[in-house]
Amino acid sequence: MSGEWELAEEPDRVISVHPELVSRRLGEQLWKARAEEFDLLVGAAACEIVASQRLSVRKAAAATLLGQGQVEEIARQVEILEADVVFVDHPLSPVQQRNLETAWNAKVVDRTGLILEIFAARARTREGVLQVELASLNYQLGRLVRSWTHLERQRGGFGFMGGPGERQIELDRRMIRNSIGALERDLAKVKRMRATQRSGRQRKDIPTVALVGYTNAGKSTLFNRLTTSDVFVANQLFATLDPTLRLLELPGGLRLMLSDTVGFVQELPHELVDAFRATLEEVIEADLILHVRDASDPMQAEHAKVVHDTLQQLGVVGDGAPQVVEILNKKDRVPELASFHGEGITTSRLAISALTGEGLDELTDLLGSWLQRDMHELHLRLAISDGRSLAYCHAHGSILSSRADDDVLDLVVRMGPADASRFNIESDVHFLN
Repeated sequence: MSGEWELAEEPDRVISVHPELVSRRLGEQLWKARAEEFDLLVGAAACEIVASQRLSVRKAAAATLLGQGQVEEIARQVEILEADVVFVDHPLSPVQQRNLETAWNAKVVDRTGLILEIFAARARTREGVLQVELASLNYQLGRLVRSWTHLERQRGGFGFMGGPGERQIELDRRMIRNSIGALERDLAKVKRMRATQRSGRQRKDIPTVALVGYTNAGKSTLFNRLTTSDVFVANQLFATLDPTLRLLELPGGLRLMLSDTVGFVQELPHELVDAFRATLEEVIEADLILHVRDASDPMQAEHAKVVHDTLQQLGVVGDGAPQVVEILNKKDRVPELASFHGEGITTSRLAISALTGEGLDELTDLLGSWLQRDMHELHLRLAISDGRSLAYCHAHGSILSSRADDDVLDLVVRMGPADASRFNIESDVHFLN
């Protein structure tokens, strides 16, 4: 041992402020739920909340959002509680953020900035890091109005006759725009790579099922339970950021690709929706969407609306959009919850517990029925030497049984109608057309 103690970095002491504009007043339950969710977001950023203040704002002040008395009250709390950061559960303009930082003598972060902080800390893959960096730069681009004096400096042009040159703030903006351009080019490569991967899955006729839902609804727990994977799971908001795909094999030789995606949240910043579009294309291009809902949450109806609105923002609602199935999770907390089977898959609601596994048999049966909705079951006789046809059956269908008889291979194959039509079934021994 070196004899030196390694001290853990103490979390920032923060004050959480929840303004509510009278003109946009929510009900007491909605306001309380929103405030609790924001405090959970603050906790997810590894900060220590020393005070949580709810404020009613009659009219938003252009300079500070809050009234003068409210600004002074928070300033006293910052000083008494020795807070390092104040998180404000409301979008702040650059001017408002600067003025509040001056008044409170502390760092001020609004809702968008907080979510970006969490995403930056959680991103693990190169794609996730690129997306967060892009969102952060787009957010910063409009926030170069600071109290930093260097932004007012000017640099002269070339030679003795050069003009006053560009302001430092203009140079900083140009540097950010250049960085944004480079990140967008890198993410375009990611998009092409994902498109190539998707086309490969489509050639193999492997449908994709995407899990979506409000953050902390249990998507990753369900994903792990179905695919026996080890995606990180925690009782916190945004535990999963980077998308994960796993092959799910169902009884009868059926297969699909299951995708776990980032959870949604109220007022998910536009910067993040745009930046994570490459990731969320797994949802856009999915053949079926499972909307996982926390049935134990009293705000589940409002959360479901947030998910629907986000899907609409992504263009995953309307004609030609994938079907959506409601999955009511956490039945272990709501024992009286029961499944409902409608006439079609989209009118069904399944009650499950991803934690205990209750109801998962119903879910896999539903997925199996969905996979077989248009499937044809063929009884084929192939020549033993016909490797081409056998390879086609493996690539485009599910072989249910096979038996070799002399020079003929007897197969029972399930595949889609388009693939099945490729076989000539008029002769005794079948072959590809």
